[in-house]
Amino acid sequence: MDSQPGCFSGLFSFRRKRSEALLESRGQAHDTRAIALPVAGVPKVELGMSAQFAASEADLPPYAHFSSTCLYCDHRAHAPSSTHARSEKPPSYSKEDIFQPEVLKTIEDTVDKLSPELRELSLDILHHPELQWEERRTHDVLTAFMSAHDFKVTKHYAGLETAWRAEFTHTPSSAVGSQEKVRVIGVNSEMDALPGVGHACGHNLIATAGVGVALAIKTALEKHDVPGKIILLGTPAEEGGGGKINLLDAGAYEEMDACVMCHPSGAAVNTSSLGPSLACQPLEVEFFGHGAHAAWAPWEAQNALDAAFLAYSSVSVLRQQIKPSHRVHGIVSGRDWAPNIIPDYAKMRWIVRAPTWDELVALRERVKACFEAAAHATACKVTIAAGPGYYDLRQNQILGEQFAQVVDRYGFSAEFDEGMAASTDFGNVTYALPSLHPGFAIPTPPNGGNHTPQFTEAAGTPEAHTAMLGVTKALAATGFRVVADAEFTMQVKKAWEEQMKEKQL
Repeated sequence: MDSQPGCFSGLFSFRRKRSEALLESRGQAHDTRAIALPVAGVPKVELGMSAQFAASEADLPPYAHFSSTCLYCDHRAHAPSSTHARSEKPPSYSKEDIFQPEVLKTIEDTVDKLSPELRELSLDILHHPELQWEERRTHDVLTAFMSAHDFKVTKHYAGLETAWRAEFTHTPSSAVGSQEKVRVIGVNSEMDALPGVGHACGHNLIATAGVGVALAIKTALEKHDVPGKIILLGTPAEEGGGGKINLLDAGAYEEMDACVMCHPSGAAVNTSSLGPSLACQPLEVEFFGHGAHAAWAPWEAQNALDAAFLAYSSVSVLRQQIKPSHRVHGIVSGRDWAPNIIPDYAKMRWIVRAPTWDELVALRERVKACFEAAAHATACKVTIAAGPGYYDLRQNQILGEQFAQVVDRYGFSAEFDEGMAASTDFGNVTYALPSLHPGFAIPTPPNGGNHTPQFTEAAGTPEAHTAMLGVTKALAATGFRVVADAEFTMQVKKAWEEQMKEKQL
Protein backbone atom coordinates (compact mmCIF):
# COMPACT_ATOMS: atom_id res chain seq x y z
CA MET A 1 0.00 0.00 0.00
CA ASP A 2 1.28 3.47 -0.84
CA SER A 3 -0.51 5.50 1.80
CA GLN A 4 1.55 7.84 3.97
CA PRO A 5 0.15 7.50 7.47
CA GLY A 6 3.47 8.15 9.13
CA CYS A 7 5.42 11.24 9.94
CA PHE A 8 4.59 14.45 11.66
CA SER A 9 2.31 16.36 9.36
CA GLY A 10 0.54 17.97 12.32
CA LEU A 11 3.34 18.13 14.85
CA PHE A 12 2.58 19.96 18.09
CA SER A 13 -1.03 20.65 17.08
CA PHE A 14 -2.14 19.49 20.51
CA ARG A 15 0.23 21.68 22.53
CA ARG A 16 -2.34 22.72 25.14
CA LYS A 17 -1.00 22.41 28.66
CA ARG A 18 -2.21 19.73 31.05
CA SER A 19 -2.73 20.45 34.73
CA GLU A 20 -4.17 17.03 35.49
CA ALA A 21 -2.96 13.64 34.32
CA LEU A 22 -4.59 10.36 33.43
CA LEU A 23 -8.04 9.87 32.09
CA GLU A 24 -8.22 6.14 31.72
CA SER A 25 -5.74 3.41 30.98
CA ARG A 26 -5.27 1.84 27.60
CA GLY A 27 -5.73 -1.76 26.56
CA GLN A 28 -3.49 -4.57 25.28
CA ALA A 29 -1.31 -4.13 22.21
CA HIS A 30 -2.54 -5.60 18.95
CA ASP A 31 -0.83 -7.27 16.01
CA THR A 32 0.54 -4.77 13.53
CA ARG A 33 0.80 -6.93 10.44
CA ALA A 34 -1.22 -6.19 7.33
CA ILE A 35 -4.54 -7.98 7.49
CA ALA A 36 -7.62 -8.40 5.36
CA LEU A 37 -10.69 -7.25 7.23
CA PRO A 38 -13.76 -9.46 6.73
CA VAL A 39 -16.83 -7.67 5.45
CA ALA A 40 -19.76 -8.21 7.76
CA GLY A 41 -23.17 -9.06 6.44
CA VAL A 42 -25.47 -6.04 6.35
CA PRO A 43 -28.52 -6.71 8.54
CA LYS A 44 -31.98 -6.07 7.21
CA VAL A 45 -33.47 -2.88 8.63
CA GLU A 46 -36.93 -3.28 10.16
CA LEU A 47 -39.30 -0.36 10.57
CA GLY A 48 -41.07 0.51 13.78
CA MET A 49 -38.08 -0.03 16.08
CA SER A 50 -37.97 3.39 17.76
CA ALA A 51 -38.06 1.85 21.23
CA GLN A 52 -34.50 0.61 20.69
CA PHE A 53 -33.20 4.17 20.80
CA ALA A 54 -33.86 4.19 24.55
CA ALA A 55 -30.61 2.30 25.12
CA SER A 56 -29.01 1.83 28.49
CA GLU A 57 -25.35 2.63 29.17
CA ALA A 58 -24.50 -1.04 28.79
CA ASP A 59 -25.94 -1.02 25.27
CA LEU A 60 -23.66 1.75 24.05
CA PRO A 61 -21.04 0.75 21.45
CA PRO A 62 -17.46 0.32 22.68
CA TYR A 63 -16.21 3.60 21.23
CA ALA A 64 -18.60 5.49 23.54
CA HIS A 65 -16.75 4.32 26.64
CA PHE A 66 -13.28 5.73 25.99
CA SER A 67 -14.16 9.12 27.42
CA SER A 68 -17.23 10.95 28.56
CA THR A 69 -15.68 14.34 27.95
CA CYS A 70 -14.75 16.39 24.93
CA LEU A 71 -11.14 17.35 24.32
CA TYR A 72 -12.09 20.98 23.99
CA CYS A 73 -14.49 20.96 26.95
CA ASP A 74 -12.20 19.23 29.46
CA HIS A 75 -8.45 19.38 29.15
CA ARG A 76 -8.16 16.01 30.88
CA ALA A 77 -9.80 14.17 27.99
CA HIS A 78 -7.52 11.77 26.12
CA ALA A 79 -4.62 12.49 28.47
CA PRO A 80 -1.91 9.85 28.06
CA SER A 81 -0.63 7.80 30.95
CA SER A 82 1.12 9.52 33.81
CA THR A 83 4.58 8.59 32.55
CA HIS A 84 4.40 11.44 30.07
CA ALA A 85 1.54 13.49 31.38
CA ARG A 86 3.61 16.40 32.68
CA SER A 87 3.24 19.60 30.75
CA GLU A 88 5.51 21.98 32.59
CA LYS A 89 8.99 22.72 31.35
CA PRO A 90 11.55 20.61 33.24
CA PRO A 91 13.57 22.69 35.71
CA SER A 92 16.79 24.35 34.65
CA TYR A 93 20.01 22.69 35.77
CA SER A 94 23.33 24.16 36.77
CA LYS A 95 26.58 23.00 35.23
CA GLU A 96 27.25 20.91 38.32
CA ASP A 97 23.97 19.01 37.81
CA ILE A 98 24.97 17.78 34.35
CA PHE A 99 25.91 14.09 34.29
CA GLN A 100 29.68 13.93 33.75
CA PRO A 101 30.21 17.44 32.31
CA GLU A 102 33.53 16.37 30.82
CA VAL A 103 31.70 13.76 28.72
CA LEU A 104 29.18 16.33 27.54
CA LYS A 105 32.09 18.56 26.52
CA THR A 106 33.50 15.67 24.47
CA ILE A 107 30.11 15.14 22.83
CA GLU A 108 29.75 18.82 22.02
CA ASP A 109 33.25 19.06 20.58
CA THR A 110 32.69 15.92 18.50
CA VAL A 111 29.41 17.10 17.01
CA ASP A 112 30.85 20.53 16.27
CA LYS A 113 33.86 18.95 14.57
CA LEU A 114 31.59 16.68 12.53
CA SER A 115 29.26 19.52 11.58
CA PRO A 116 30.65 20.10 8.05
CA GLU A 117 30.49 16.37 7.25
CA LEU A 118 26.99 16.07 8.69
CA ARG A 119 25.86 19.12 6.72
CA GLU A 120 27.18 17.63 3.49
CA LEU A 121 25.52 14.29 4.29
CA SER A 122 22.18 15.94 5.06
CA LEU A 123 22.15 17.95 1.83
CA ASP A 124 23.15 14.90 -0.19
CA ILE A 125 20.15 12.99 1.16
CA LEU A 126 17.88 16.01 0.70
CA HIS A 127 18.83 16.41 -2.95
CA HIS A 128 18.37 12.71 -3.75
CA PRO A 129 14.96 11.85 -2.27
CA GLU A 130 13.81 8.23 -2.46
CA LEU A 131 10.39 6.81 -1.59
CA GLN A 132 9.64 4.08 0.94
CA TRP A 133 11.44 0.78 0.29
CA GLU A 134 13.40 2.46 -2.52
CA GLU A 135 16.09 4.19 -0.42
CA ARG A 136 18.93 2.38 -2.25
CA ARG A 137 21.22 5.33 -2.85
CA THR A 138 20.66 6.64 0.67
CA HIS A 139 21.37 3.16 2.02
CA ASP A 140 24.71 3.09 0.20
CA VAL A 141 25.70 6.63 1.19
CA LEU A 142 24.94 6.11 4.89
CA THR A 143 26.55 2.66 5.16
CA ALA A 144 29.70 3.96 3.45
CA PHE A 145 29.78 6.91 5.86
CA MET A 146 29.48 4.70 8.93
CA SER A 147 32.09 2.25 7.63
CA ALA A 148 34.49 5.15 7.13
CA HIS A 149 33.99 6.02 10.81
CA ASP A 150 34.93 2.53 12.02
CA PHE A 151 31.48 1.08 12.63
CA LYS A 152 30.79 -2.54 11.73
CA VAL A 153 28.12 -2.27 9.05
CA THR A 154 25.55 -4.81 7.90
CA LYS A 155 23.94 -3.84 4.61
CA HIS A 156 20.44 -4.97 3.56
CA TYR A 157 19.78 -5.83 7.18
CA ALA A 158 17.10 -8.25 8.38
CA GLY A 159 16.21 -9.25 4.84
CA LEU A 160 15.14 -5.71 3.93
CA GLU A 161 16.91 -4.33 0.87
CA THR A 162 17.23 -0.77 2.14
CA ALA A 163 17.61 -1.37 5.88
CA TRP A 164 21.04 -1.40 7.50
CA ARG A 165 22.76 -1.75 10.84
CA ALA A 166 25.95 -0.10 12.10
CA GLU A 167 27.39 -1.13 15.45
CA PHE A 168 30.34 -0.24 17.62
CA THR A 169 31.46 -1.74 20.92
CA HIS A 170 34.07 -0.36 23.28
CA THR A 171 35.55 -2.66 25.90
CA PRO A 172 38.19 -1.12 28.19
CA SER A 173 41.23 -3.27 28.88
CA SER A 174 40.26 -3.34 32.54
CA ALA A 175 36.89 -4.87 31.61
CA VAL A 176 38.21 -7.70 29.42
CA GLY A 177 36.88 -10.98 30.77
CA SER A 178 34.30 -9.24 32.93
CA GLN A 179 30.93 -10.96 33.21
CA GLU A 180 29.08 -7.66 33.57
CA LYS A 181 26.64 -7.04 30.73
CA VAL A 182 27.61 -4.22 28.42
CA ARG A 183 24.65 -1.89 28.03
CA VAL A 184 23.42 -1.09 24.53
CA ILE A 185 21.96 2.15 23.20
CA GLY A 186 19.96 2.06 20.00
CA VAL A 187 19.61 4.93 17.55
CA ASN A 188 17.40 5.26 14.46
CA SER A 189 18.02 7.01 11.14
CA GLU A 190 14.96 7.37 8.90
CA MET A 191 15.59 7.76 5.18
CA ASP A 192 12.48 7.83 2.99
CA ALA A 193 10.95 10.82 1.23
CA LEU A 194 7.40 11.71 0.16
CA PRO A 195 5.90 11.49 -3.35
CA GLY A 196 6.13 14.78 -5.19
CA VAL A 197 7.56 16.87 -2.36
CA GLY A 198 10.78 15.06 -1.51
CA HIS A 199 12.05 15.30 2.06
CA ALA A 200 9.08 17.36 3.21
CA CYS A 201 9.24 15.70 6.62
CA GLY A 202 12.92 16.29 7.12
CA HIS A 203 14.16 12.71 7.07
CA ASN A 204 17.47 14.02 5.80
CA LEU A 205 17.83 15.69 9.22
CA ILE A 206 16.65 12.56 11.05
CA ALA A 207 19.14 10.33 9.23
CA THR A 208 21.97 12.77 9.86
CA ALA A 209 21.07 13.27 13.51
CA GLY A 210 21.13 9.50 14.04
CA VAL A 211 24.61 9.36 12.53
CA GLY A 212 25.77 12.27 14.69
CA VAL A 213 24.38 10.72 17.89
CA ALA A 214 26.11 7.40 17.18
CA LEU A 215 29.47 8.99 16.36
CA ALA A 216 29.39 11.32 19.37
CA ILE A 217 28.66 8.44 21.77
CA LYS A 218 31.44 6.39 20.15
CA THR A 219 33.99 9.14 20.71
CA ALA A 220 32.85 9.59 24.33
CA LEU A 221 33.11 5.85 25.06
CA GLU A 222 36.63 5.74 23.65
CA LYS A 223 37.95 8.95 25.20
CA HIS A 224 36.55 8.28 28.66
CA ASP A 225 37.16 4.51 28.47
CA VAL A 226 33.59 3.50 29.24
CA PRO A 227 32.24 0.10 28.17
CA GLY A 228 29.21 0.22 25.92
CA LYS A 229 27.66 -0.70 22.60
CA ILE A 230 25.93 1.44 19.99
CA ILE A 231 23.50 0.08 17.40
CA LEU A 232 22.45 2.53 14.70
CA LEU A 233 19.62 1.27 12.50
CA GLY A 234 18.84 2.61 9.07
CA THR A 235 15.04 2.30 9.11
CA PRO A 236 13.25 2.45 5.74
CA ALA A 237 9.65 3.20 4.86
CA GLU A 238 8.43 5.25 7.80
CA GLU A 239 5.99 7.07 5.51
CA GLY A 240 3.43 4.30 5.52
CA GLY A 241 5.46 1.13 5.05
CA GLY A 242 6.13 0.46 8.72
CA GLY A 243 9.81 -0.38 8.29
CA LYS A 244 10.47 -0.36 12.03
CA ILE A 245 7.68 -2.89 12.53
CA ASN A 246 9.49 -5.26 10.17
CA LEU A 247 12.71 -4.67 12.07
CA LEU A 248 10.96 -5.29 15.39
CA ASP A 249 9.62 -8.59 14.08
CA ALA A 250 13.14 -9.51 12.96
CA GLY A 251 14.56 -8.89 16.45
CA ALA A 252 16.57 -5.79 15.52
CA TYR A 253 15.76 -4.05 18.82
CA GLU A 254 16.18 -6.99 21.19
CA GLU A 255 19.71 -6.14 22.34
CA MET A 256 18.95 -2.52 23.13
CA ASP A 257 18.47 -1.18 26.64
CA ALA A 258 16.87 1.94 25.16
CA CYS A 259 16.40 3.53 21.75
CA VAL A 260 16.40 7.19 20.69
CA MET A 261 15.76 9.31 17.62
CA CYS A 262 14.37 12.76 16.79
CA HIS A 263 12.08 14.49 14.30
CA PRO A 264 11.92 18.05 12.93
CA SER A 265 8.74 20.06 12.55
CA GLY A 266 7.43 23.48 11.71
CA ALA A 267 6.50 24.36 15.28
CA ALA A 268 7.36 27.43 17.32
CA VAL A 269 11.06 28.16 17.01
CA ASN A 270 13.30 26.85 19.80
CA THR A 271 10.73 24.37 21.09
CA SER A 272 11.00 20.61 21.54
CA SER A 273 8.10 18.27 22.18
CA LEU A 274 8.24 15.18 24.38
CA GLY A 275 4.57 14.33 23.99
CA PRO A 276 2.72 11.37 22.44
CA SER A 277 1.47 10.80 18.91
CA LEU A 278 -1.66 9.28 17.43
CA ALA A 279 -2.09 5.60 16.68
CA CYS A 280 -2.69 5.12 12.99
CA GLN A 281 -3.70 2.55 10.39
CA PRO A 282 -4.16 2.79 6.60
CA LEU A 283 -7.11 1.07 4.93
CA GLU A 284 -7.38 0.15 1.26
CA VAL A 285 -10.94 -0.22 -0.01
CA GLU A 286 -11.93 -1.55 -3.43
CA PHE A 287 -15.45 -1.49 -4.87
CA PHE A 288 -16.27 -3.88 -7.72
CA GLY A 289 -19.38 -3.22 -9.80
CA HIS A 290 -20.52 -3.75 -13.38
CA GLY A 291 -20.01 -1.28 -16.20
CA ALA A 292 -22.62 -0.17 -18.72
CA HIS A 293 -23.35 2.57 -21.24
CA ALA A 294 -24.26 5.55 -19.08
CA ALA A 295 -27.05 6.70 -21.45
CA TRP A 296 -28.11 3.57 -23.33
CA ALA A 297 -28.65 1.13 -20.44
CA PRO A 298 -27.63 2.51 -17.03
CA TRP A 299 -29.96 0.05 -15.33
CA GLU A 300 -27.58 -2.75 -16.27
CA ALA A 301 -24.80 -1.34 -14.07
CA GLN A 302 -23.59 -1.49 -10.51
CA ASN A 303 -21.80 1.83 -10.13
CA ALA A 304 -18.52 1.49 -8.24
CA LEU A 305 -17.97 5.26 -8.33
CA ASP A 306 -21.33 5.77 -6.64
CA ALA A 307 -20.24 3.32 -3.97
CA ALA A 308 -17.05 5.29 -3.39
CA PHE A 309 -18.91 8.60 -3.16
CA LEU A 310 -21.47 7.14 -0.79
CA ALA A 311 -18.66 5.83 1.39
CA TYR A 312 -16.91 9.20 1.31
CA SER A 313 -20.12 10.98 2.25
CA SER A 314 -20.79 8.53 5.06
CA VAL A 315 -17.35 9.07 6.55
CA SER A 316 -17.85 12.83 6.25
CA VAL A 317 -21.06 12.54 8.24
CA LEU A 318 -19.37 10.22 10.73
CA ARG A 319 -16.77 12.90 11.44
CA GLN A 320 -19.45 14.95 13.17
CA GLN A 321 -19.77 12.24 15.80
CA ILE A 322 -16.13 11.41 16.43
CA LYS A 323 -13.87 13.13 18.94
CA PRO A 324 -11.77 16.13 17.94
CA SER A 325 -8.64 14.09 18.65
CA HIS A 326 -9.63 11.42 16.11
CA ARG A 327 -8.84 11.61 12.40
CA VAL A 328 -10.18 9.91 9.27
CA HIS A 329 -8.95 11.07 5.86
CA GLY A 330 -8.81 9.48 2.42
CA ILE A 331 -8.78 9.75 -1.37
CA VAL A 332 -10.61 8.14 -4.32
CA SER A 333 -9.09 6.78 -7.52
CA GLY A 334 -10.15 4.57 -10.42
CA ARG A 335 -9.05 3.17 -13.77
CA ASP A 336 -10.14 3.87 -17.34
CA TRP A 337 -12.92 6.18 -16.24
CA ALA A 338 -14.98 7.98 -18.87
CA PRO A 339 -18.13 10.09 -18.43
CA ASN A 340 -20.18 7.89 -20.78
CA ILE A 341 -19.27 4.61 -19.07
CA ILE A 342 -20.51 3.72 -15.61
CA PRO A 343 -17.39 2.79 -13.63
CA ASP A 344 -17.10 -0.85 -12.62
CA TYR A 345 -14.20 -0.26 -10.23
CA ALA A 346 -13.19 2.34 -7.66
CA LYS A 347 -10.42 2.37 -5.12
CA MET A 348 -10.14 4.38 -1.90
CA ARG A 349 -7.18 4.83 0.41
CA TRP A 350 -7.97 5.93 3.94
CA ILE A 351 -6.02 6.60 7.13
CA VAL A 352 -7.64 6.24 10.55
CA ARG A 353 -6.00 7.83 13.62
CA ALA A 354 -6.80 7.99 17.34
CA PRO A 355 -4.92 8.80 20.56
CA THR A 356 -4.55 5.11 21.48
CA TRP A 357 -4.51 1.85 19.56
CA ASP A 358 -7.69 0.61 21.28
CA GLU A 359 -9.55 3.76 20.31
CA LEU A 360 -8.31 3.31 16.76
CA VAL A 361 -9.66 -0.24 16.59
CA ALA A 362 -13.11 0.94 17.70
CA LEU A 363 -13.09 3.87 15.26
CA ARG A 364 -11.87 1.63 12.45
CA GLU A 365 -14.98 -0.56 12.83
CA ARG A 366 -17.24 2.49 12.49
CA VAL A 367 -15.39 3.56 9.35
CA LYS A 368 -15.53 0.02 7.97
CA ALA A 369 -19.31 0.08 8.38
CA CYS A 370 -19.46 3.11 6.06
CA PHE A 371 -17.77 1.10 3.32
CA GLU A 372 -20.04 -1.90 3.81
CA ALA A 373 -23.16 0.24 3.75
CA ALA A 374 -22.08 1.90 0.49
CA ALA A 375 -21.50 -1.48 -1.13
CA HIS A 376 -24.90 -2.69 0.06
CA ALA A 377 -26.68 0.40 -1.29
CA THR A 378 -25.09 0.13 -4.77
CA ALA A 379 -25.07 -3.67 -5.09
CA CYS A 380 -21.28 -3.59 -5.44
CA LYS A 381 -18.79 -5.95 -3.88
CA VAL A 382 -16.20 -4.52 -1.50
CA THR A 383 -12.85 -5.65 -0.14
CA ILE A 384 -11.16 -3.93 2.80
CA ALA A 385 -7.50 -4.46 3.67
CA ALA A 386 -5.59 -2.93 6.57
CA GLY A 387 -1.96 -1.86 6.29
CA PRO A 388 0.64 -1.69 9.07
CA GLY A 389 -0.74 -0.44 12.35
CA TYR A 390 1.27 2.35 13.99
CA TYR A 391 0.92 2.45 17.77
CA ASP A 392 0.76 5.71 19.68
CA LEU A 393 4.12 7.09 20.78
CA ARG A 394 4.96 6.48 24.46
CA GLN A 395 7.85 8.69 25.56
CA ASN A 396 10.02 7.49 28.45
CA GLN A 397 9.91 10.18 31.11
CA ILE A 398 13.34 9.48 32.62
CA LEU A 399 15.00 9.66 29.22
CA GLY A 400 12.92 12.73 28.44
CA GLU A 401 13.99 14.58 31.57
CA GLN A 402 17.65 13.83 30.85
CA PHE A 403 17.24 15.10 27.27
CA ALA A 404 15.40 18.23 28.42
CA GLN A 405 18.14 18.97 30.96
CA VAL A 406 20.79 19.05 28.23
CA VAL A 407 18.91 20.49 25.25
CA ASP A 408 18.09 23.56 27.32
CA ARG A 409 21.78 24.49 26.96
CA TYR A 410 21.24 24.94 23.22
CA GLY A 411 18.28 27.29 23.44
CA PHE A 412 15.45 24.75 23.28
CA SER A 413 12.44 24.75 25.56
CA ALA A 414 11.56 21.07 25.97
CA GLU A 415 8.15 20.13 27.35
CA PHE A 416 6.09 17.07 28.13
CA ASP A 417 3.06 18.31 26.20
CA GLU A 418 0.01 17.11 24.30
CA GLY A 419 2.19 15.87 21.47
CA MET A 420 1.18 15.79 17.83
CA ALA A 421 -1.78 14.85 15.68
CA ALA A 422 0.44 12.64 13.56
CA SER A 423 1.83 9.12 13.65
CA THR A 424 5.07 7.17 13.41
CA ASP A 425 6.10 3.53 13.34
CA PHE A 426 8.51 4.41 16.16
CA GLY A 427 5.39 4.21 18.35
CA ASN A 428 5.62 0.42 18.02
CA VAL A 429 9.24 0.58 19.21
CA THR A 430 8.15 2.48 22.34
CA TYR A 431 5.84 -0.41 23.21
CA ALA A 432 8.77 -2.85 22.98
CA LEU A 433 11.48 -1.04 24.99
CA PRO A 434 12.23 2.30 26.70
CA SER A 435 12.45 4.94 23.99
CA LEU A 436 12.62 8.64 23.33
CA HIS A 437 11.50 10.52 20.22
CA PRO A 438 11.70 14.29 20.77
CA GLY A 439 10.36 16.59 18.12
CA PHE A 440 12.24 19.81 17.45
CA ALA A 441 11.31 22.95 15.58
CA ILE A 442 13.08 24.34 12.53
CA PRO A 443 12.28 27.75 11.00
CA THR A 444 9.66 27.50 8.25
CA PRO A 445 7.67 30.03 6.20
CA PRO A 446 3.97 30.63 7.00
CA ASN A 447 1.85 27.58 6.13
CA GLY A 448 5.05 25.70 5.42
CA GLY A 449 4.74 22.85 7.89
CA ASN A 450 5.58 19.19 7.42
CA HIS A 451 4.58 17.53 4.16
CA THR A 452 4.72 20.73 2.12
CA PRO A 453 7.25 21.88 -0.51
CA GLN A 454 8.13 24.77 1.79
CA PHE A 455 9.21 22.35 4.51
CA THR A 456 11.43 20.52 2.04
CA GLU A 457 13.25 23.79 1.45
CA ALA A 458 13.36 24.56 5.17
CA ALA A 459 14.95 21.17 5.90
CA GLY A 460 17.98 22.25 3.91
CA THR A 461 18.63 25.60 5.56
CA PRO A 462 21.63 26.35 7.80
CA GLU A 463 19.17 27.18 10.60
CA ALA A 464 17.66 23.69 10.41
CA HIS A 465 21.14 22.18 10.52
CA THR A 466 22.01 24.23 13.61
CA ALA A 467 18.83 23.11 15.38
CA MET A 468 19.59 19.51 14.47
CA LEU A 469 23.07 19.77 15.96
CA GLY A 470 21.71 20.92 19.32
CA VAL A 471 19.24 18.05 19.49
CA THR A 472 21.97 15.62 18.38
CA LYS A 473 24.16 16.68 21.31
CA ALA A 474 21.33 16.28 23.81
CA LEU A 475 20.34 12.86 22.47
CA ALA A 476 23.96 11.71 22.48
CA ALA A 477 24.32 12.78 26.11
CA THR A 478 21.12 10.91 26.95
CA GLY A 479 22.26 7.79 25.10
CA PHE A 480 25.70 7.87 26.70
CA ARG A 481 24.15 7.91 30.16
CA VAL A 482 22.18 4.76 29.31
CA VAL A 483 25.39 2.82 28.69
CA ALA A 484 27.48 4.51 31.42
CA ASP A 485 25.08 4.78 34.38
CA ALA A 486 23.58 1.50 35.58
CA GLU A 487 21.32 3.17 38.16
CA PHE A 488 19.96 5.59 35.57
CA THR A 489 19.21 2.74 33.16
CA MET A 490 17.39 0.84 35.91
CA GLN A 491 15.20 3.91 36.48
CA VAL A 492 14.55 4.13 32.75
CA LYS A 493 13.44 0.50 32.59
CA LYS A 494 11.33 0.79 35.72
CA ALA A 495 9.52 3.82 34.30
CA TRP A 496 8.84 1.92 31.08
CA GLU A 497 7.56 -1.17 32.94
CA GLU A 498 5.19 0.97 35.00
CA GLN A 499 4.06 2.70 31.83
CA MET A 500 3.21 -0.63 30.20
CA LYS A 501 1.44 -1.92 33.32
CA GLU A 502 -0.79 1.14 33.31
CA LYS A 503 -1.51 0.38 29.69
CA GLN A 504 -2.79 -3.07 30.60
CA LEU A 505 -5.04 -2.13 33.56
